[in-house]
Amino acid sequence: MNDRFNPQPSMYGQRYAGAVVARNKVLRNTYLLLAISLVPTVLGAWAGLATGMAQWMMLNPGMGMLLFFGGAFGLMIAIQRNNTSGLGVALLLGFTFFMGLMMSQLLSIVLGLANGVQLIALAFGGTAIIFGAMASLATVVKRDLSGLSKFLFIGAVMLIIAGVANMFLHLPSLMIMFSVVAIGIFSAFMMVDVRRVLDGGETNYISATLAIYLDLYNVFVNLLSLLSIFAGGSRR
Repeated sequence: MNDRFNPQPSMYGQRYAGAVVARNKVLRNTYLLLAISLVPTVLGAWAGLATGMAQWMMLNPGMGMLLFFGGAFGLMIAIQRNNTSGLGVALLLGFTFFMGLMMSQLLSIVLGLANGVQLIALAFGGTAIIFGAMASLATVVKRDLSGLSKFLFIGAVMLIIAGVANMFLHLPSLMIMFSVVAIGIFSAFMMVDVRRVLDGGETNYISATLAIYLDLYNVFVNLLSLLSIFAGGSRR
């Protein structure tokens, strides 16, 4: 009886429920594509080790840096331009393969340690725990995180500058500080990026996957770097 004379609450309720279903679908597709993206990442890392690409990048750090930035940014732009089609998914998987290829340089160093395999497994487990914690936190945080997102972006830009500078300075203390700060920044980015999907600010699962993948990648790489410094066994 009340719905007949006052249909608006029911209509708004249906719209809200539909929006929630849409957001959950985006998040579900994001997590699925994120899991799939780990496969080409592993394949890319294996290819870098098997073909000698890792050793080439170690011997040619300048060229390796240009290849990394050129390939990464070029593929990210292509993904965003095609994020509404199957081509976007293919480009994303190609991007994750490329990032695995770039990671092979670090992996070759870590695998040269006596406990290298254990360190990689520990870094993977630590990254998974951090992601689980940040994703869970994103579901309970209700405040607007746009201000935090801007602060984190500035921090990420400063990290890139510090990372490039340390390629020439080779300061161990700066490398340690860089990794610690990077883990903190990209862990927070995980929460922000998941929250953006839940809030409806990101409605494209390909773009969402790209953002969260980069968060995971950076946390894993920097966590592995720290572990290799403080817990690495003597070289084989």
